[in-house]
Amino acid sequence: MGSFSIWHWLIVLVIVMLVFGTKKLRNIGADLGGAVRGFKDGMKDGDKAAEVPPKVGNTIDVEVKEKTRS
Repeated sequence: MGSFSIWHWLIVLVIVMLVFGTKKLRNIGADLGGAVRGFKDGMKDGDKAAEVPPKVGNTIDVEVKEKTRS
């Protein structure tokens, strides 16, 4: 009742292959691999964007001398 033996997993694998077919399973694997690769690239790009320091020297320094009412 706890864990399955290797024979149970082989039977499940054969049934899945019969239902979906090897071509469909290969396409699913390729799509999943592409999604994982895209996620990793996105995480690397996010880390690079966080490491870039903000630009200095583009700020405008102003001083308010008097508040007027209209």
